Amino acid sequence: MNVLLIGSGGREHALAWKIARSPDFTRLLTIPGNPGTGRYGQNVPFPLNDHPALIDLARHERIDLLVVGPDNPLADGIVDAFQAAGIPAFGPTAAAARIESSKSFAKEIMAATGVPTAQSHVFDSAQAAADFARASGKAWVVKADGLALGKGVIVAETLEETLDAIARLSAIPAGHRLLLEERLYGREVSVQALCDGERLWPLPPARDHKRLEEGDRGPNTGGMGVIAPVDEVTPALLDEIVNRCMQPVVNELANRGTPFRGLLYAGIILTADGPKVLEFNARFGDPEAQTVLPLLEGDFLGALYACATGQLKPDMLRRRKGYAVCVVLCAAGYPGRPRKGDLIRGVEALDEDQVLVFHAGTAIGPNGLCTAGGRVLGVTGLGSSLRQARERAYAAADQIRFEGKHFRRDIGQE
Repeated sequence: MNVLLIGSGGREHALAWKIARSPDFTRLLTIPGNPGTGRYGQNVPFPLNDHPALIDLARHERIDLLVVGPDNPLADGIVDAFQAAGIPAFGPTAAAARIESSKSFAKEIMAATGVPTAQSHVFDSAQAAADFARASGKAWVVKADGLALGKGVIVAETLEETLDAIARLSAIPAGHRLLLEERLYGREVSVQALCDGERLWPLPPARDHKRLEEGDRGPNTGGMGVIAPVDEVTPALLDEIVNRCMQPVVNELANRGTPFRGLLYAGIILTADGPKVLEFNARFGDPEAQTVLPLLEGDFLGALYACATGQLKPDMLRRRKGYAVCVVLCAAGYPGRPRKGDLIRGVEALDEDQVLVFHAGTAIGPNGLCTAGGRVLGVTGLGSSLRQARERAYAAADQIRFEGKHFRRDIGQE
């Protein structure tokens, strides 16, 4: 099977690695790709917004399946274009992807289906949001309605911080509409599930660490590390999350004529009143994919194709025993202004049976592999216990060298 993969981050490297291990895999093209995806096929520089040209490329290369990694191409309708051309695509249409690209739409769907979530209020102007916050006299979680590269949410502690968050988020393109949401308390988990428009097959639950510094301090980032599975999410709790928080959304989207086919990601908070939804994403998480995919056995590519064609079966994949811990190595200056061009050493010496290194922000420079983005590498350790997986991830992270490297030392540490 010939596959066209869209994206250039650690998630796409993990997808390429997993796809290439499937029995029916023949050839991979990645747009635009990175040095990691290039190990499994050809990276192709190509404009993602030119859908007719992409279709022509796919036909010329005899592509059997499109796999979309990032959120923006989904929101821009790349899947719609491929479906219209008769090429199967793993990923939702633009209408179904609104579950991520519009937080107010997601809230509407959750309200219509009774999915447990936080109370929220939607505003079309910063002034209206600020007036409401002042009248309430309390702090709110402030969210930009649109896509903001993981940086569209600010958890305010005071009214003053709420007003500041409103001003900051309203100034970005995704903040044309704002949500003020009550703050929920509990531990967070990420539940991702393959979906063929009707059925869901949940992957091992994961826990992301968003803050830059140890102890969950500092600014939010795209993700500093992940563990999977999360032991406190028992099989019974996972079933509850899928049945109460995710399946109703899939059913509602299908009833509206916009079936969701792809990967549905639910950001869940485990409150004293049970699991509640913080947000939905319409694609694999990054770096969640770097921990969850190594824990799957079976024909991964076949499962993606089955989702795209509405034929997912529960026995196509299995969960392997063990744990995975991903530690993200960041460039100097991240998350503000990450520095590029620093030479990277030590990646090639690592054992891939116990450690996987996924490229996120890297490039091949005049002297070899170098930094080319904020989150540079995702180092995933595998083990029979969480402790063993952590130890292997951190031992490998210490072996990799580049100027300005920094990472959290407490990923998965209670």
